[in-house]
Amino acid sequence: MNRPPGTERASDSTAAELDLRMMRRALQLAQRVLYRTSPNPRVGCVLVRDGRVLAEGATEEAGSRHAEAVALAEALHRGVDVRGATAYVTLEPCSHHGRTPPCADALVDAGVARVVAAARDPNPLVDGGGLQRLRDAGVHVECGLLENESRELNLGFFSRIERGRPWLRLKAASSLDGITALPNGASQWITGPAARADAHHWRARACAVLTGIGTVRDDDPRLDVRHVATSRQPWRVVVDSRLELSPQARLLRHGEASRVIVAHALAPAEAARRGAELLGLGVQLLAVPTDADKAGKVDLRELMHLLAQRQIGELHVEAGARLNASLLGAGVVDELLVYQAPLLLGQGAGIGPFGPLQAPSEGLRLHRVEVQAIGADYRWRGRLGA
Repeated sequence: MNRPPGTERASDSTAAELDLRMMRRALQLAQRVLYRTSPNPRVGCVLVRDGRVLAEGATEEAGSRHAEAVALAEALHRGVDVRGATAYVTLEPCSHHGRTPPCADALVDAGVARVVAAARDPNPLVDGGGLQRLRDAGVHVECGLLENESRELNLGFFSRIERGRPWLRLKAASSLDGITALPNGASQWITGPAARADAHHWRARACAVLTGIGTVRDDDPRLDVRHVATSRQPWRVVVDSRLELSPQARLLRHGEASRVIVAHALAPAEAARRGAELLGLGVQLLAVPTDADKAGKVDLRELMHLLAQRQIGELHVEAGARLNASLLGAGVVDELLVYQAPLLLGQGAGIGPFGPLQAPSEGLRLHRVEVQAIGADYRWRGRLGA
């Protein structure tokens, strides 16, 4: 029997709408584990047949189950047969044996007939291998639906693999006239409690929080996550060229000292002498090579590569004006997160003074800017570069 005109197109449209709705659901599941999966990506999976959701899941803590395994386990627990189903996954199923078995094999063994992935996994151990394994097993595979949304959710993961450095988000709190600290160094508190609590959400999603020895010496911060429920704490990284970090610093006394990295620029013998007491606390020292014209300073570009090698993908910076300026000058800042109070302070340090410039057009312009009221303050978020 001939199909009435327009029926096939309507059917295709309905299928496309279902695909879009289910992938958005998978992304919602991935968003729920924003603070839990580091250094692994946040991934969601939805198993669907005949337009009905059979089971769903999201990636657990590193070393535990991936999203596909969680969804398949839920289906098994509920006694649901997933043969012939479609799996919507926000990232290509893995194809290698790591701390967990390959998810591509698990989907094949379960009898899934179709897999729709939002983005290809850039990990060299996967990089299309999972999709190809599914195709070889006769599974229909599609990739690219809501890819940008999946990449946005995992900026750090994609950055450390594709660029060899973390996605660096620089956070600052300033007055309306751009002052982050008074001439006497006072900076607590420019913004209100709501803004400070909001900043902890950005700490919680990061793999590591970075600061400089000046901030540690002046403010003695903890740099841990306290206002967000999370099952893990990010690494703390201190840029400390001459190894001046005191064993009594609060960031060593609160949380896990073994998750503190001190980046220095000393010769091995000198580092061993100065770092012995810190090493006794389990602190990891990271010697960063320096260029000849930057003797005694940490090479920030090289530091980024070394952190990426340690699987730090999303790096949250809370530092002083000098280190901020150095990071901006090194070209390693991807995003600014600025909490601005409706307050004039007149004189003091800026976010990260650089220049002088010859014209306003030479300034660092933010793109994709978002502005949101947070309590009595405003949060600006924007990217450097297109």
